[in-house]
Amino acid sequence: MQIGNYKLYSVQTGLFRLDGGAMFGVVPKPLWSRTNPPDELNRIDMCMRSLLLVSDKKKILIDNGAGYKMSKKLNEIYGVDHSTYTFENGLREHKLAAEDITDVILTHLHFDHAGGSTKYNEDHEPVLSFPNAVYHVQKKHWDWGQNPSERDKASFMPQNYDPIKAKGQLNFFDGDSIFDDHITLLTVNGHTPAMQLVKIKDDNNTLLFTADLFPTISHIPLAYIMGYDLYPLTTLDEKKKFLPQIVKENWLLFFEHDAFTETCNLAANDKGFSVINKMNLSERKQSE
Repeated sequence: MQIGNYKLYSVQTGLFRLDGGAMFGVVPKPLWSRTNPPDELNRIDMCMRSLLLVSDKKKILIDNGAGYKMSKKLNEIYGVDHSTYTFENGLREHKLAAEDITDVILTHLHFDHAGGSTKYNEDHEPVLSFPNAVYHVQKKHWDWGQNPSERDKASFMPQNYDPIKAKGQLNFFDGDSIFDDHITLLTVNGHTPAMQLVKIKDDNNTLLFTADLFPTISHIPLAYIMGYDLYPLTTLDEKKKFLPQIVKENWLLFFEHDAFTETCNLAANDKGFSVINKMNLSERKQSE
């Protein structure tokens, strides 16, 4: 698929699992388990899917998964699996290497979104995974990540992002911002302060990288809000704000965590909103 000067590619960086109850908050298990059957530990299948934007001048990666620095214990807790997918292999499919990436847009700094930003070198020191890239994040969210609350501090691992600032390759945005002629950053605050969604738009198409506002298609219904969200009522208001616009303007949604659905459109109905046109980006590239 192409939007403006950019060719868009999906890059799987790995698989993992999170507790189904935490993923769906107050929604009872008999409801969410219909579409997200849990394993014996009550975890549901999820993925860490990045979006690659390629133009003549830029190679932009939006988020980068968990990376490889977590302990064996944490990898087991979260069911992290890189046996099938890695961001290196994902880039290689498009004849790129980590050194080719010019920009990394981080929606937020949670380990499953920003962990791949750094890797351990031979001395077990964290170094930048994308050594030639500028990393972009919201300043308000960076500040939060430097001093998270007791409730969410486990999601923030400084080794994932502090080396970026130390190397002088960190760029801050302050609120909704225009990244370039086709990319806009939209801030939301329900999941975590100043998470940024990424909208890519031209005269014909609009794609929204949904991050953790809509981690999966199962989170489209208004009440389906993660227990991980710090401010669930704010998330509810944000969903009410974006969903009508998504339908009215026929935005394409790109899901970071849905293990089975890469993109879709939405339609309005008597019960709210329904998923239509489930398709992979590669299929859309051929059909549009």
